[in-house]
Amino acid sequence: MKRYLKEIVDVIQSTRKGMALTWKHAFDARKKRSQHNIQDTDYFSQTTGITTLEYPHVEIPVPDNGRYQLHNEMDDCIVCDKCVKVCPVDCIEIEPIKATGLVGLTSDGSPIRLYAAKFDIDMSKCCFCGLCTTVCPTECLTMTSEYDFSVFEVKEHNFSFANLTAEEAEEKKRLYEQFVAEKEELKKSADSGQSAVVSGQSSVVSGQSTVDSSQSSVASPESEVVSPEVKKPVFKPSFKPKAVDSSQSSVASPESEDPASNTSPEVKKPVFKPSFKVKAVDSSQSSVASPESEGPTSDVQSPKSNVQSPESNV
Repeated sequence: MKRYLKEIVDVIQSTRKGMALTWKHAFDARKKRSQHNIQDTDYFSQTTGITTLEYPHVEIPVPDNGRYQLHNEMDDCIVCDKCVKVCPVDCIEIEPIKATGLVGLTSDGSPIRLYAAKFDIDMSKCCFCGLCTTVCPTECLTMTSEYDFSVFEVKEHNFSFANLTAEEAEEKKRLYEQFVAEKEELKKSADSGQSAVVSGQSSVVSGQSTVDSSQSSVASPESEVVSPEVKKPVFKPSFKPKAVDSSQSSVASPESEDPASNTSPEVKKPVFKPSFKVKAVDSSQSSVASPESEGPTSDVQSPKSNVQSPESNV
């Protein structure tokens, strides 16, 4: 019996506590919390007030640097394909078409030379890393504040930003192919014209060569009359004159005048040349020795005369 009465008391006390908390929040719901950014310093200071919003007519403000749905401003897109290369999940697909000239200019003055036949972003694959917005040179690719883009079909998450329809894309491709073909034809015609000019110059050069040959044939009799040009020797030896005694020169002069000495082959100098010392002799001995000295001296002086022959020729 005591246990049963205790349980009844516990139920009454718990009900009283729960209803007191409920009536407290109901009383605080008289006023509404103010809408402010989550980055504000007093965002968590409000502990009372109603927080229910009539979504989607009323939304909580989101931070300016939030990463949400991607958007591309095609008027500023130059179709550089950098966002496709940097995307880690391959959620961006682009099909560029070359233009025959300048398409237009972006807001910052960058030239646009390509069309975008296809620029699709699959938000079902996007990981919201923001790398594509970082590498974009014209800042045309941004992340908006739209965070609720829930759909019933996954295919509806594929957002298209192409600036050409299918028919316009085919037309632009055909025009570019025609432009390339015309450019190739002009290049071939220019090459053929240059080859014709080169052939004409070669014919002129050949004509000049024939004229030169005829002039050389006319000038040939004069060349026969004129004596041939005497070429100078490549090397002309020079001999230094040596100081010779008057006695040796008097002895060597008759032999040097001999024509046979001029025709004699060149005599090489001996490796070793002995030197003789002249001794003082009396006049009587010199008179006796004169016939002997004339004999051997003539023999000894003969190589000197042969050696001195180039000097005499000089």
